[in-house]
Amino acid sequence: MKLEQLRVLDAIVTQGSFRKASEVLYKSQPALSQAIKSLEEETGLTLLSRESYRPVLTPAGKAYYRQARGVLDQVQALKELAGKLSASQEAEVRLSVSVTCPLGNLLSVIGELKEAYPATDIRLMSDAMGGSAERLMAGEVDFIIATMDGLSTEAVHASPYTAVNIIPVAHPGYGPASSRKRLSNAEMRPYVQVVVAGTGQGQYDQSRDVVPESLRWTVSDFAAKKEIVLARMGWGGLPEHLIARELEAGELVTLDLKGYPIRRSQLHLVRRREGALGVVAHELWERLSTN
Repeated sequence: MKLEQLRVLDAIVTQGSFRKASEVLYKSQPALSQAIKSLEEETGLTLLSRESYRPVLTPAGKAYYRQARGVLDQVQALKELAGKLSASQEAEVRLSVSVTCPLGNLLSVIGELKEAYPATDIRLMSDAMGGSAERLMAGEVDFIIATMDGLSTEAVHASPYTAVNIIPVAHPGYGPASSRKRLSNAEMRPYVQVVVAGTGQGQYDQSRDVVPESLRWTVSDFAAKKEIVLARMGWGGLPEHLIARELEAGELVTLDLKGYPIRRSQLHLVRRREGALGVVAHELWERLSTN
């Protein structure tokens, strides 16, 4: 059994076909077939069923693959450790954060880190609606703080970071705020919904809570969205930490909507399985994971 054979098996399982696996591994399909055949002969097991169009793990294959995945993870961990032990302080740490994420704790940790690693620049980007995930998978950032929507745990490591309540609100003087009953999507269509545009290209689209066929005002950030809602020009969902004072003061009120309940959004620290974090990026990841 060779490590390369396990990588071939993993690629076939995660990609769902020999063709896609060959593209990822830059190997021909016959070469992949031969690697699997050799692995099956060495183990005495039939790992993949050939009865369907796409390769499917047999019961024995599933058990074997679970262990193989563990071996590959351990090998990757050793590579990352070796990289960290041999690496010097990197010039820049790149981080993308969801626009819904509270920044207080993050900035505190970054401040502490800058004292320990003053020569490393921090590049902090704010993204919305799948933009962070796109940056991560394109290799543009070291890790992200975002939801796991559209991301596979086979491709990334993830650790829970914080949860944020997204609350539908309006100024008390704006139309739907005066209703004494729960409003349906149809009843909300005459009112302007303010939404934040995604920063990605739609590959990891996370748009949600949009009332179908309603009037809409699209902005680039939550600051603009909040100002528009406060100006009685529309309504929208905003992170609780951004509007806590206004809710307490009665400057904003929570809307009771059938199609838009208060939603709890779980944010994670997420990084790709492949590729090692630099010394400073790893230290930032560890501090955020335990802070």
